[in-house]
Amino acid sequence: MSCNFAYLRVSTVDQTTDNQLREILAAGFQVDARRVIAETISGSIPASERPGFSKLVDKLESRDVLIVTKLDRLGRNAMDVRATVEALTGMGVKIYCLALGGMDLTSAAGKMTMGVIAAVAEFERDLLIERTQTGVARAKAQGKVVGRPSTLTPEQTQEVHNRLTKGESVAGVARAYKTTRQTVMRVRDRMALTGAA
Repeated sequence: MSCNFAYLRVSTVDQTTDNQLREILAAGFQVDARRVIAETISGSIPASERPGFSKLVDKLESRDVLIVTKLDRLGRNAMDVRATVEALTGMGVKIYCLALGGMDLTSAAGKMTMGVIAAVAEFERDLLIERTQTGVARAKAQGKVVGRPSTLTPEQTQEVHNRLTKGESVAGVARAYKTTRQTVMRVRDRMALTGAA
């Protein structure tokens, strides 16, 4: 037998989830008080990292119904909402969003809506990548070192290359310089690409 659950969220202790619950009940959903999960947590926290939401997911079973007043209750952005809806749908849970006219996000119309959300999520991800690449390029142009600091100095890098050229093993060189085999292999591969002697 399926059960109705309500997930209510506010960002600050000054706010209350009462209006969200009233909206859900006014829309005709019957939700037992034991199945109402309310939490006060910033919307900037991904749904998967929210204690209340995690508790809710542990209670949900296939064919259960989750009701939220707005999509932003399910995630911090389109990417997070999409991931949350996909995870819940994979569990066999139906999701109703009152702000979308009480639409079941697992129905045909809901899937179309999620398709639009997925497109927005991809757009957001592409924008984030673009901004990151622009920031990295700007930092490099300003002479800033980007990325994780190297574990080997330039002199050590040359020594590692020389030792590898002489036939020493990757593992042996890594032990000698107290670094990982991957670091030594990156030096080897980089030197091979640049044709360094």
